[in-house]
Amino acid sequence: MSTATQTTESTELAPVRTESLAELLVARERPPRPNALQTSLTFGWRAMLKIKHVPEQLFDVTAFPIMMVLMYTYLFGGALAGSPSEYIQYLLPGILVMSVTMITMYTGLAVNIDIEKGVFDRFRSLPIWRPSTMVGYLLGDAVRYTLASIVMLTVGLIMGFRPDGGFSGVVAGVVLLIIFCFAFSWVWTMVGLLMRTEKGVMSVSMMVLFPLTFLSDIFVRPETMPGWLQAFVNNNPITHVSSAVRDLMAGSWPTEEIAWTLGWAAVFVAVLGPVTMRLYNRK
Repeated sequence: MSTATQTTESTELAPVRTESLAELLVARERPPRPNALQTSLTFGWRAMLKIKHVPEQLFDVTAFPIMMVLMYTYLFGGALAGSPSEYIQYLLPGILVMSVTMITMYTGLAVNIDIEKGVFDRFRSLPIWRPSTMVGYLLGDAVRYTLASIVMLTVGLIMGFRPDGGFSGVVAGVVLLIIFCFAFSWVWTMVGLLMRTEKGVMSVSMMVLFPLTFLSDIFVRPETMPGWLQAFVNNNPITHVSSAVRDLMAGSWPTEEIAWTLGWAAVFVAVLGPVTMRLYNRK
């Protein structure tokens, strides 16, 4: 077949192929728009993938909790309770609350880093539920909270911690703690949006977290404190969480402390959630 004939056939076939491709593209249905749950889970999975590529991020939920349990039990156990084995029965639920609450600040750090890198500009341009980016961070961190709880409870059991509430009491305490920390993390998403650098986020977080965690009933009972300090400690949200988790693991059902804990969680979400999203939309 001659070259001229081949060229003629190609020219005749080209419009047919182009037209068929156009019809195919027009006929194809667009995929359905993802709902809020799907997009939130997607961003939560993104947070998990970041841990996969940078496993050093797990130091704060593994090495840090182990260090806290060992250090406080053996440093203060003999002086405060007569022996480390006695003290750990009171201390471990409180240290669990302290450790998991402390790592909530990394939510704000992650938000601030993504803003500085320009990633959030791309997120805002996507046709998705706006809060899903923030909720995804918090869902990913909930996995970190669970991992930290498992690590600390494992170390505590090795050291002699024996919860009278059994498995169900421990699970109830951990679930309550994760719910509170999920809500409390909205504080740090707001701080991450307000601060210009991650160092600023870290500084503000430490200034808030240290008084809240140390001025609570994590280490000692409030009855041993001066009256003016008891007024703060007894109304500290960390005290309510710590007392609720401790009582649940001990086998009782502290209705008042659970109500206070869930009430604080509701306030954090209801107040700071909208404020955070307003800052996010205007960033």
